[in-house]
Amino acid sequence: MKKKKGLSPVVATVLLIGIVIAIGLIVFFWFKGITQEAITKFDGQNVKLICDKVDFNAAYSHGNIQIQNKGHVPVYQFKAKMEGAGSYSTVVVGENDTAWPSIGLNEGGAYSGVLNLNSGTTKILLIPVLLGKTESNREQIYTCEDRQGKEITVS
Repeated sequence: MKKKKGLSPVVATVLLIGIVIAIGLIVFFWFKGITQEAITKFDGQNVKLICDKVDFNAAYSHGNIQIQNKGHVPVYQFKAKMEGAGSYSTVVVGENDTAWPSIGLNEGGAYSGVLNLNSGTTKILLIPVLLGKTESNREQIYTCEDRQGKEITVS
């Protein structure tokens, strides 16, 4: 019975070390998730701020969508969030269309192409997607927030 008394402090120490390591890993991964690598555009400006400067017109008629970039920010892609009948889906505009410019829609650029809607779609929200560079000089796309998109009503 006296031999079992020495086992308890060893087990307690191992458990404490395991708990400290687990808490340390949780904090490490939490901080890693908070600090994202910044995406920049136009000489180091944060791409989130550039999204507010995107200016475009869009219209939808009889299965075709027309987009014109009126601003000074090149738009790499547009995501179309189609809403209606209690559901929504998202597609990339011009994804399989050779008419969409490979570098995106530059200043003053225009696009006209087919956009197949789901049945019951009542509105389309066009959200700009920008191409920027990370701090490690890699190209990365950034989807702007919904509030920076334009809503088109489908009749």
